[in-house]
Amino acid sequence: MRFRDRRQAGRELAEKLRARQHEGALPRPIVLALPRGGVAVASEVAAALDAPLDVLVVRKIGAPFQEEYGVGAMAGDEVPLLDEDALRHLGLGVAALAPVIERERAELRRRERLYRQGRPAPDLRGRTVIVVDDGLATGSTARAALRSVRRQAPARVVLAAPVCSPEAAELMRAEADEVLCLHQPAAFMAVGLWYENFDQLTDQDVLEALHVQL
Repeated sequence: MRFRDRRQAGRELAEKLRARQHEGALPRPIVLALPRGGVAVASEVAAALDAPLDVLVVRKIGAPFQEEYGVGAMAGDEVPLLDEDALRHLGLGVAALAPVIERERAELRRRERLYRQGRPAPDLRGRTVIVVDDGLATGSTARAALRSVRRQAPARVVLAAPVCSPEAAELMRAEADEVLCLHQPAAFMAVGLWYENFDQLTDQDVLEALHVQL
């Protein structure tokens, strides 16, 4: 099963979430997208649920010598969430990650400033928070996002994604009240393989989805 693009994936995800809403499982929903890729999916979800859409900026922390190899993630100003097993496997100490963390923190803040344009972050207290991404491979960024959300006293936390590795989906069940993943292919490999069109989104794409004017 492959999705045509993120929009189509979002519509399919929205159909499942709308059914949960009709069952009364999603009271007072707010949709938080993990930018950039999750925004195109989440905008379809928010429209279908008639819920506000916002973003939660999370950054992956890559190994110093191989940025695509994720060893952790961070959200907001919180302490980075590190994968201790990955660090041991690579023979890395936390000190070796300091330059990477500093760089990713700066990019995180840049995106927050750009996407918010002075708007405050949404108040999540007592809300059903639906965290949406375009797919989960390891789940490291989603886990950081969920823990950040949980600390803001929501009534309920739901993680929703069109496609997830079985391992990531299982990991997220310990972090969210509900995990909705349309497909969990055994031979997962990478999120982009499950989309016919997986073009990278831009900051402008995010701003347009949020209806933010520069």
